[in-house]
Amino acid sequence: MKLLFVALLLAATSSAQTTAAQAPTKDTSFVDADGTARITRVIPVPPDLSPEAKKLLSRPDSDANTPEPLAQRRSRTDEWQEGAGKKSQQIYPVNIEKTTIAGVPVRVFTPIHPTTSNADRVLINLHGGGFNSDSGSLTESIPLANLAKVKVVAVLYRLAPEHPYPAALDDAIAVYKDLLKTYKPEHIAIYGTSAGAILTAEVAVKLKQLSLPMPGALGIFSGMGDLDRMGDSMAMYALRGLSGHLDPPTGQHDKDYLAATSPRDPVVSPVYADLHGMPPSLFITSGRDLLLSGTTILHRAYLRAGNDAQLIVFEGLPHAFWNQTGLPETEECYDYMSKFFIAKLGLK
Repeated sequence: MKLLFVALLLAATSSAQTTAAQAPTKDTSFVDADGTARITRVIPVPPDLSPEAKKLLSRPDSDANTPEPLAQRRSRTDEWQEGAGKKSQQIYPVNIEKTTIAGVPVRVFTPIHPTTSNADRVLINLHGGGFNSDSGSLTESIPLANLAKVKVVAVLYRLAPEHPYPAALDDAIAVYKDLLKTYKPEHIAIYGTSAGAILTAEVAVKLKQLSLPMPGALGIFSGMGDLDRMGDSMAMYALRGLSGHLDPPTGQHDKDYLAATSPRDPVVSPVYADLHGMPPSLFITSGRDLLLSGTTILHRAYLRAGNDAQLIVFEGLPHAFWNQTGLPETEECYDYMSKFFIAKLGLK
């Protein structure tokens, strides 16, 4: 069986890529007096993953420390998102229009064969991309518009570091308030992946603070609700799971997005907010997701507040794997998402 090798938690970081000869071949573990673990693990590929998912996990990814300039990251992400969006549309055909709502640029996705009974329902997508790029306005929206047979509005919110918090939040709230002029709040759902999942939870808290009506459902897909701590999974997994460069955890999350805002602000970190009365919410993450801890911590906070909160965890897959078109697990994941929104919004 193919093995994946990973050195985790406070291992010495080198600017050079680890070679096969240097990779660990057995488990090691040492725990400091304060509980800090210094470990290596040899981890087999889960046998029940699809062949496509196993191929994804076996993709080479250097662990060398090679920082990527933001302009290059954005260019690369835009190119990837455009290509992945075209592949997604081949599987899930939809109509796409780029326009503005409340002065905010958006992409609007509608079914090829719309259902009249769903015309008064809408989903709002808040895309991922680390708050500094767009890694999901196409791939996160196209499947749900097709499967749920409903309009999806993807908010192209302003990005950090040029526009730190609360710019993205303000844009999302502005679009929601405008849609309330046409749609009943119980007929609107808000969802997002990664940064968009974080933003989704932030929007819900802000709506409560503003005494605005809550949407009918939330989708928090690989997110977090506490930007003041990294969580175990961020110390163990890189963006692609067990491969790639990973630094030991250093403290709070995403300083470019927060700027001068405290990471314990109850809007940016909803675990510190009053979460009573949140809409029915679906949480999704995966076993090798760097935001596995963040997603499950926020899910438990929702449960403690007495909310209707479901959690699905996929085995062995990396962060936001559902953006990878062509995986059977991606199809399964979007099936769960669409059925959740169909049930909560009364879609036909």
